[in-house]
Amino acid sequence: MEIKIGVRSVNREIVLESDLTAEEVEQELRNALAADRGVFSLTDVKGTRYVVPVASLGFVELGEGETRSVGFGGSL
Repeated sequence: MEIKIGVRSVNREIVLESDLTAEEVEQELRNALAADRGVFSLTDVKGTRYVVPVASLGFVELGEGETRSVGFGGSL
């Protein structure tokens, strides 16, 4: 699943691929929002961990991952 995280005062969003379901990501977000000075953290499919203080969260967008083809399309 593709996840986009918007961080306040940062022009670029964080985009990552995760094996979690939308429900699991939403539960992680709810847990982070419920904690005092909580942090929202996720690990992508490559093992990179992203940690964002919930006070800095702008948005979290959940979507289906894109299937990308390998190779070159078209003819020469």
